[in-house]
Amino acid sequence: MTAVDPNTARQQLVGACLCMFAAIAWGTTGTAATFAPDVSPLAIGAAAMGIGGLLQAFIARRGIVAHRVGLRGQKALLVIGALSVAVYPLAFYASMRLAGVTIGTVISIGSAPLISALIENRFDARRLTSRWGVGAGIGLTGMLLLSMSEGASPTAESRILLGALLGLVAGGTYALYSWTSQRMMHRGLPSRVAMGATFGLGGLLLLPVLLLTGAPFADSSGNLLVGLYMAVVPMFLGYIAFGGGLARVPSSTATTITLFEPVVAAMLAIYIVGESLPARGWLGVGMIIVCLAWMTAPMPRRKPRAIDVSTVSLRSR
Repeated sequence: MTAVDPNTARQQLVGACLCMFAAIAWGTTGTAATFAPDVSPLAIGAAAMGIGGLLQAFIARRGIVAHRVGLRGQKALLVIGALSVAVYPLAFYASMRLAGVTIGTVISIGSAPLISALIENRFDARRLTSRWGVGAGIGLTGMLLLSMSEGASPTAESRILLGALLGLVAGGTYALYSWTSQRMMHRGLPSRVAMGATFGLGGLLLLPVLLLTGAPFADSSGNLLVGLYMAVVPMFLGYIAFGGGLARVPSSTATTITLFEPVVAAMLAIYIVGESLPARGWLGVGMIIVCLAWMTAPMPRRKPRAIDVSTVSLRSR
């Protein structure tokens, strides 16, 4: 039986912790956005990811310049990742505004690990295991229960449906830029360079949206503080941590760990925003936690069977 390299195990643990920090930071965004109700979700998303992305590019500027040849050689991945970065916050914050913080966050983030694994299966030939299938079933059931936990009028149901669809768009783009960033890292680019270039280019794409929709940020100091918090803490520090995590664990594992984000978002939405969550919703949250534990906890090793060495052929050496 092959021994686990202690350094590899340590790196994976560090990667998991970095992803968890990012998940907690991101889980605060929906509640923070409610403190600026006059600012549109497009403006919130453009400010958060746009400014945060440009900050990441700024601190990685020397590495980006040093690896400019490598970045040009991976232009397709960079462009796909940047477009995904630009679409993700617009869909994500619109989803929360339409369906509520809890539902919007759960759909957006809860769908990402499933889509991420499908991307890896299609482009990296990573096998979809039975363990993934069970985890996907648990996670999807939890998301469904949470999404159906609120009674609503037909008009509200339409808003929730549209919010859920936008959440799926957010989940897909989140999984896609996670995958492109990790692919660039595996092809020789440092984590900070891959993330800085991807988010910097995505931030540039979001600047026109911010210019068109961001005027309400100047209406009050509260709105401005919300915009600054969203850009610096979840989007800047959070994504630096997430990039470090992606360099150490597979993107499907990283996005699965961030399933903790909707749990944080749900707790904050209930206790700070005042959103209600009935028993069925709590069951959904619990299933998401079970999904997180199931897909990230190490599986127990089978005890090796005794082997009669006299029957082992030379080909087994």
